[in-house]
Amino acid sequence: MTKKELIGNIARKRSFLCVGLDSDPLKLPKCVLEKYASKAEAMLEFNKAIIDATAQYCVAYKPNTAFYEALGAEGWEVLDQTVSYIKTNYPDQFVIADAKRGDIGNTSALYARAFFEKMAVDALTVAPYMGSDSVKPFLGHEGKWVILLALTSNPGSKDFQFINNTEGGRLFENVLSKATEWATPEEIMFVVGATQGEMFADIRRIAPDNFLLVPGVGAQGGDLATVCRYGMTDECGLLVNSSRGIIFASKENDYAEAAAQAARGLAAEMSAMLKEYSKI
Repeated sequence: MTKKELIGNIARKRSFLCVGLDSDPLKLPKCVLEKYASKAEAMLEFNKAIIDATAQYCVAYKPNTAFYEALGAEGWEVLDQTVSYIKTNYPDQFVIADAKRGDIGNTSALYARAFFEKMAVDALTVAPYMGSDSVKPFLGHEGKWVILLALTSNPGSKDFQFINNTEGGRLFENVLSKATEWATPEEIMFVVGATQGEMFADIRRIAPDNFLLVPGVGAQGGDLATVCRYGMTDECGLLVNSSRGIIFASKENDYAEAAAQAARGLAAEMSAMLKEYSKI
């Protein structure tokens, strides 16, 4: 999916919501688990129900691969089938594999083939710690995106990401600056946690035109209005993710309807933010 197509979907739906499919097999509603013989089957059917219920309110889905890897080979099959279900039934959705890969070059090239060619996701989260030769193999795949970890929402982000270099710049700023030399805003995005608040203004000084994937709204306490005030561009430039707050809005038989209601509520807020801060 191109940047232009993504912006077009945001403008059409008046939403920049990304639904995180963090479908923990240990937290699925009891009514789903009792219906199927295995956790893998239950997980797939849960995902399908969530996707069907929320697709009209979002522009992206982000399965976190850890929740699927935990089930072994069956989990990988569920992940593959989930991506296929989205691509077949909702082809306008931007699909992100949240796998946080990052290794030496030849290994990264194989990870890229696995996710971009075999699984056919649109984007992959990548860790920048090993530098350019671990990131560049993910670039250059037509219509595919690298989403590079830049400034995350977890408390431990301060352990490394805020370390100052000799010129006074912080590590996350070095990551942003260097990464903008590797690829254009047409193929690289950055992860910036919603809990970082006004730091979005610092991000935008370095990466004014890149899309930002923003986790941490909802259960982690990030504030959507603050994210938009400091991080939104004329073309939106944001994909704001919500996982638990949507997919586990209810653990009862109405779990799909509750997910739809939660997604609809966030999308309505986003529509207002688009009107106030963007030109689309």
